[in-house]
Amino acid sequence: MPYRRLPNTDTARIKAMKTALEKGKELPPNKLAFSSKTIVRLQKFLPMFDHNFQLYRQALASQNKKGKDYNETLRKARIYLTHFIRIMNMAIFRGDLPGETRAFYGLATDESTVPSISTENELMSWGRRIIEGEEFRIKKGGSPITNPTIAVVKVRFENFIEAWNYHNTLAKRTFDYTEKNNNLRKEADELILQVWNEVENYHNALPEELRKPLSEEYGIIYFYRKGELEKANASEAQAQTWSESV
Repeated sequence: MPYRRLPNTDTARIKAMKTALEKGKELPPNKLAFSSKTIVRLQKFLPMFDHNFQLYRQALASQNKKGKDYNETLRKARIYLTHFIRIMNMAIFRGDLPGETRAFYGLATDESTVPSISTENELMSWGRRIIEGEEFRIKKGGSPITNPTIAVVKVRFENFIEAWNYHNTLAKRTFDYTEKNNNLRKEADELILQVWNEVENYHNALPEELRKPLSEEYGIIYFYRKGELEKANASEAQAQTWSESV
């Protein structure tokens, strides 16, 4: 005996519901294998589920597309900030600036290593410290560090902040659609199961070779166990002959 299996993707769920709904439009209620109440549920639920799924796909595609731009903006901001700190440390090493210069940026005066900016939060924190520290140092009469200047670093940093905000907006939008889809998916599975149960009950009195192909017309998916395929092919041929005679 073949066994049925509910759809396991949203695309397959939509296809199953559309197939059942199309069957409901083709046949009068007295010849339909599931109830009018179930048709009403399909007509109400399917457009909502399909619409939310399309919105989710669009949001995810937009997030993935913009993700490359965001990663590049993040990389550039990290590079410029790192180079600025290294140039400052080189100036101290040459004796052009005193070691106390590091204090303006919140760095230890006797430590020449670049602080960790591997995460976005670290980049934000150190970016603000370095920019504010350099601007304050210049106001105090200090000579600007160049190649890169703090103005160039600031532009890269602000580009990153803007991209980060937009990236988070897209991520939240995708997450919201995902959460809504998770909730709708439960109802979709319940509705598909209801349709399939009604269809199989309607065809229950028919022999298997007739019951299966007729049920499949409503979107039910059957799978064969090992060794059943040859028998199924013969049954389908017999069912085709019966359908053409009806």
